[in-house]
Parts: sequence; structure tokens; C-alpha cells
Amino acid sequence: MLHYTTYKHKSSKEWVTFVHGAGGSSTIWYKQLRDFKKHFNILLLDLRGHGNSKPNLKDAFNDKYTFDSITEDIVKVIDHEKIEKTHFVGISLGTILIRNLAEKYPNRVASMVMGGAIMKLNFRSQVLMRLGVIFKSIVPYLWLYKFFAFVIMPNKNHRESRSLFVREAKKLYQKEFIRWFKLTSEINPLLRFFRGADIKIPTLYVMGKEDYLFLPTIEKIVKHHKVSELFVVPNCGHVVNVERPLVFNETVIKYLASLEK
Repeated sequence: MLHYTTYKHKSSKEWVTFVHGAGGSSTIWYKQLRDFKKHFNILLLDLRGHGNSKPNLKDAFNDKYTFDSITEDIVKVIDHEKIEKTHFVGISLGTILIRNLAEKYPNRVASMVMGGAIMKLNFRSQVLMRLGVIFKSIVPYLWLYKFFAFVIMPNKNHRESRSLFVREAKKLYQKEFIRWFKLTSEINPLLRFFRGADIKIPTLYVMGKEDYLFLPTIEKIVKHHKVSELFVVPNCGHVVNVERPLVFNETVIKYLASLEK
């Protein structure tokens, strides 16, 4: 089972589950924890091969890495904690996992907060993926990861986000990186399905104005998905929770509170 940590609230029955992106870990939510703990029960988890969910544990993840199998990892944790329903907050690739979980287990998802959401790979993104496929077994994965991080988060004010993700990615193994990278083979049809299917679960997209690769698609999606909203953070790139934590926390907590009314 994935490594995870819970923080119980004295009175609230509402749960918020945080799902990080590829190469990260639950530590990327350190700027959220204090504020969210005041209002909700919190579940922080490390995806397989990340953080403290290392593949050399005795219950190592030996099956093929697919979005479905990684989604099931998350479901096992909320089952183990007897959490019937939870709000999910994700960043980057974590938003794909949350959306996949909502498709398969809609009754377990109270709402989705999608930070730096990935719902389509544009031409530039697809070129990056193809380069990764070509070089993933030749070039040290950290070189590739630094390159990807710079393309996705290019500006000077994105430096903290880049540094954080590269620092976390250093804890991965080359073999683990390759396992995760192979997920790209199934990403396009999955995202195409998500864009076309209005799941009708309350969804808040929190996107940086400078998230050039992914924001345009989200702007189109919210026009067609009836219970979706978009909050755009100015002077901010892909990793909104790290770059603009005060705005992110205030916006998301206010949104979740509005759903309880």
C-alpha cells in the first residue's frame, strides 16, 4: 500500500485528499497543510515509487504501471482509512489520476480541485513526450526531467516550482522514471475521453495565467462542463500551489466551503 499520512480535525467530517504529480511527493503540499488542517481532515499520500512509497518495499508494485492501477492504489488507501467520500486536490499529473478515479468511483468523490490541470497535450507537449520516448533509456532521467521542467515552467518566477520538483525527482530511480514515462502511451485517448465526458462532479480548475501549455484547453472545457469553474492566478505558472500558495489556499478553501452550504 502507498505511504500516506492523515491529519484528523476535531469536528469536521469533511476529508480532503491531496494527490501530487509525477516526480513529486506529498511534501509539495507543505504550503497548504497548515491552512487546510484548520477546516478539514487531511490525507496526504505518496504515489508509487515517489516519496516514501518506494518500489523496494516488501509489497512492491510489480504490476504494469497504468493509470487504472495507480488509481486503484489511491482507492485502497481511502478504503483502508474507511473514508467514504472525499474532496480531491491535485496538481499536474495528479489531476489525471483524480479525474480517472472520479470516472470509476464517482460516489467516492465529493469534488475535484485541479491545479495546473492536464487535459490535453498540445503539439509542443507531444514533441516533448516523443523526445522522452526516444531518449528515456539513454539519457539520465534527471536530465530529461530538468528539461521538461524548464519547458513547462520557463519563467524566472517559476524557479521555486522547478527547483522543488527537480529536488523531489532526484529521489526517483531511473527504472522507476521509465515505468512512469511509459504511461504516456495511454494518455492521449484518456484525455480525449475526459474532455468529451461531462462527469457532473463539482470541479474547480486553478490555473496559472502563465501555464501556456495547458490553460487554453481548460478554458474551453469549463464552457461545456456544467459544474466546472475556472480560477486563473495572475503572474503564475504551472505549479499554482507552490508559486501562489496564499491565493491557492484561500480560493480552494472558500470553494470547498461553498459546497457544504
